[in-house]
Amino acid sequence: MSAQVEMTNPVDTSVGGMRGHLLRRGVHLAMIGIPYLYFQHGASVADALGMDLPQVVAGVVILALVLEGVRLRMGLTVFGQRDYEAHQISALAWGAVGVGFVLLLVPHEAYAWPLIATLSFGDPLMGEMRRNDMENRQVMLYATLLIFVIWVVSSLLFGTPMWMAFLLAPVSMLAEWPRLTYIDDNATMLLIPLALVLLIEPFVHVMA
Repeated sequence: MSAQVEMTNPVDTSVGGMRGHLLRRGVHLAMIGIPYLYFQHGASVADALGMDLPQVVAGVVILALVLEGVRLRMGLTVFGQRDYEAHQISALAWGAVGVGFVLLLVPHEAYAWPLIATLSFGDPLMGEMRRNDMENRQVMLYATLLIFVIWVVSSLLFGTPMWMAFLLAPVSMLAEWPRLTYIDDNATMLLIPLALVLLIEPFVHVMA
């Protein structure tokens, strides 16, 4: 079996048709609220639960995976999911894993904000441009520009090293591109840039 999957119209494969597709896009856009909730309210939520903040994050990811296992066991798809997700880990579950790893491994505004914002805005933009039959070159260019702006804004707001925008923007765009059978781009678009951040972060102060 090939490791690649064919490109299809996401509306045609979404449970609920266009409304399901719009819900899916809305969930993506709403993910920008995750770093806000984490940095502004995470500590108080953890205190109320009598846990450390990393324990809360890990617990949410574990819960998401348990629920995903139950869903797969029953072969269900919910409104907004794709038909094929009845038999493989869903984009939502992969996104939960990716976001969880970001918050566990780089729980700093300088990195968590641009990584999660890239997934929240970059992935829907690329999907919609493809759905409207834009040429690959245009999709790659516009997506890279958007992600570059995200990292620049993060540099201005949270002190992210500005030079990282030039590296992470194309890497994040390319991380979304492969159409893999079992690993959703919600995972690759977070985990690949995250791995790069972890590798170069020890040199940040030297290069700043």
